[in-house]
Amino acid sequence: MTQQSTDAGKPAAGKGRSELGIAALLGAAGAVVLWDASRLAVPYSQTDVVGPKTLPIIIGCLLVVTAVLLAINVLRGGRGQAEEGEDVDLSHPADWKTVLPLVGAFVLNILLIDIAGWVISGTLLFWGSVWALGGRKYVRDGLVSVAMALTTFYGFYFGLGIKLPAGILAGIL
Repeated sequence: MTQQSTDAGKPAAGKGRSELGIAALLGAAGAVVLWDASRLAVPYSQTDVVGPKTLPIIIGCLLVVTAVLLAINVLRGGRGQAEEGEDVDLSHPADWKTVLPLVGAFVLNILLIDIAGWVISGTLLFWGSVWALGGRKYVRDGLVSVAMALTTFYGFYFGLGIKLPAGILAGIL
């Protein structure tokens, strides 16, 4: 056998190491969860021996352990398998004409949600997402976006008891 056939399953030096970024992200998320859990103020209670810190600590530890195991696997030559979806052509680059407007719709939502309120910013988010993905029936898409924003606004308010920002529509909604 030649040297080339024995190394065929392993990536070249420096290649296929993007998973280390995911490991770092998992480790950072786990550290943040553990740090945040350590800051929880928990009054002493004899009836609740588990307490509210238990689940965040377990999740944080699992994230850190997963990050370490993933990093070890990647450093030993392990690689994730590429997506093999039937409608995905991995040889083509990302479609930035779709991705950038989607990112723009999300950023606009973040910037406007406190000022304009959820119904307006959510409508723009939903409509912008539909437009970025190819929808060209502007009136119908706008009406559906308004309906979705109102439905989620009142769904959160009545269903979950969470008040989304009303913004400039505070006296109306």
